[in-house]
Amino acid sequence: MFFFILVVGFVIVATYYRHQLEAAYEEAGRRAAPIRSAILPFPQTYKETLVKYFPYYNKLNPSQQHTFEQKLLTFILSKKFIPRQFEAITDEMKVMVGACAVQLTFGLPRVYLQHFSKILIYPTDYYSSLTKRFHKGEVNPAFGVIVLSWKSFVDGYIYPTDSVNLGLHEMAHALRLENIIHNDEHDFFDDALVEKFDAYAYQLCHLPQYADESFLRAYACANEHEFFAVAVENFFERPAEFKYALPELYETLTKLLRQDPLILNP
Repeated sequence: MFFFILVVGFVIVATYYRHQLEAAYEEAGRRAAPIRSAILPFPQTYKETLVKYFPYYNKLNPSQQHTFEQKLLTFILSKKFIPRQFEAITDEMKVMVGACAVQLTFGLPRVYLQHFSKILIYPTDYYSSLTKRFHKGEVNPAFGVIVLSWKSFVDGYIYPTDSVNLGLHEMAHALRLENIIHNDEHDFFDDALVEKFDAYAYQLCHLPQYADESFLRAYACANEHEFFAVAVENFFERPAEFKYALPELYETLTKLLRQDPLILNP
């Protein structure tokens, strides 16, 4: 009996330390991602996916594309992609999700959403036992997780001008949270610009003189985080219309993200 207990105890301890070692290796891999991306060649298959499916990348000049590729490779190497309700995540899926994040952070060269080390992908909308409803995506800062429905993510790029893009929406949530989470990346937004952006959001959603303004969909007024996410969707999918309808808000967002979709390749 004693021997059995000893063996069980040994197995438990060995399993624990194995998991600790695996976690340490994963963390080391994430930390080394910038160095690895600078050394490793950008896979041709990744480039083919970008050329075929990612218009933002195709609007960049060759030098910008190289920068985009390095940033994308760093992002992919620094994340753990986890499939849910299907067997495996393909390289094409990693490239598209990573490119979406890089599109948003392209003007912020040192930002890779470091806190969010895990990306969970479901094949379609998924049921949450917590909220008791179906979701297309979510961001969980407590666990450092970004969750996406692949179908809804792809729809965002099949319909590129409807200002509904799940990937950009959830990455925008992650970006705003990353700014206030204390790590190597935090505090990259200018506080005055964030306050200015939120002041515009409050005006558009609460002041009676702006009641007829309907450029952004109503969901934007749920809270300041949703307003930011919806604004980001419009910023990239309808930039000219956004600039015309809400020029001051658009200009503030160009300064926050340090890029202008209307002038990607000056």
